[in-house]
Amino acid sequence: MKVVLLNFTPEPEKTVSLAGKLCYSKSTISELEERVKNISFEDFLGRIVGMGHLSILEHSSFTFGIEGISRATSHQLVRHRLASYSQQSQRYVKFDRPEYVLPPSIEKDREKKKRFENTVKRLFKFYRELVDGGIPAEDARYILPNATCTRIIVTMNARELLHFFRLRCCERAQWEIREMACRMLSLVKKVAPVVFRDAGPSCVKGRCSEGDLSCGRPAEIRKKFRSM
Repeated sequence: MKVVLLNFTPEPEKTVSLAGKLCYSKSTISELEERVKNISFEDFLGRIVGMGHLSILEHSSFTFGIEGISRATSHQLVRHRLASYSQQSQRYVKFDRPEYVLPPSIEKDREKKKRFENTVKRLFKFYRELVDGGIPAEDARYILPNATCTRIIVTMNARELLHFFRLRCCERAQWEIREMACRMLSLVKKVAPVVFRDAGPSCVKGRCSEGDLSCGRPAEIRKKFRSM
């Protein structure tokens, strides 16, 4: 799996601070820019976001390039509808060799790993036979497994990312999308540390939201994300 931060709103914390100041000020835009030059983003944004004024975070967006994830995970990812996606097409892109994700639970069992890999390779081989035999790629792809790797570019604003991290960084999330979400969070923390200071599963800032299904390790999880 590879996750890179391709682009983001320049000075994201300044941008959301401008939006926050505007809501409570008679100042012009130029005057606001002067006012935010020397403010503490940590104090101001901490106070505004703490009040639940999250709409200002929507003015800052982040674009990720992701590859080496399975189609099983990309199907979960695109359920987050307040985002933009561009995904490698299986209709127009023909695959020359097997590229797939091997789940750790299967990898640690030698016999099951062997059978899994042989099965996937046979499916890809038949896929190539179909394509080489004149079957359109858009039809041949029906034989490809959920393990097949994909590439996708994703853009989300900061507010949606906080929601995404709350769900997908949780220990209850499926392992592959959890790993991807944690890598995304690590990247945005470097460019917007105040906005994403308390980002992660619900237990980072408050109580676990999973109830009886909790992993039971809130202190450990909290430490992990606050030190990220």
